[in-house]
Amino acid sequence: MLELIDLVKHYPTPGAESVRAVDGVSLEVGRGEMIALYGPSGSGKTTLLLMLAALLSPTSGSVRVAGRDVTSLSEREASRFRLLELGFVRQSFDLMPGVSALDNAVLKLLATTRWREAHRRIAPLMERLGLTGRLHHRSETLSMGERQRVMIARALSTEPSLLLADEPTGSLDSARSREVLALLRELSRERGVTVVLVSHDPLAASFADRVLTLSDGRLKATEPPALAAATPPPS
Repeated sequence: MLELIDLVKHYPTPGAESVRAVDGVSLEVGRGEMIALYGPSGSGKTTLLLMLAALLSPTSGSVRVAGRDVTSLSEREASRFRLLELGFVRQSFDLMPGVSALDNAVLKLLATTRWREAHRRIAPLMERLGLTGRLHHRSETLSMGERQRVMIARALSTEPSLLLADEPTGSLDSARSREVLALLRELSRERGVTVVLVSHDPLAASFADRVLTLSDGRLKATEPPALAAATPPPS
């Protein structure tokens, strides 16, 4: 479903060699597969995610989603791809103040669905994310963990084929992290969503089908050093 082919992103620097943020990455990820991506700060993880989201053009190589090269899309086509086919959970919380959790979660869905129907469709997902009693609370009254879960609901609202998640459990305690990771894995299976999860949390690896590390712009299959300390998910 997702294919990276010799993906390269170099940033020129004055009077020095180019910074090789991503340096020849190739990868295939199947439909419904969930991978965890680790790497030190500055290893190129964010650059890689931005290219997968068609928000950054590679120096060379390509990204294919369901057989289509998203790196060659026009700006309008890329916007439609991100709206309908991609879910992206970022570290920053892009929530509107003074607006309820429910209304924040349906913002993306409203581009294609009427308000009442959007609410009807998103409410069960938010309940599964543990937000049942918080649907009508304004965003500024939510905890950091609750805001994170609203962002996850928004990303999944259009039932995308590809979900990119940048530290989705970074603001959650261990119990809620386990619940969210289990839900992401469950939804990836149910809906055939391919999930690329960037995380520093070793717990994430226990829910992923594969664990990869990005270092010096290169990708390799590995296990993070702390993986053994993570409790495996229930079978």
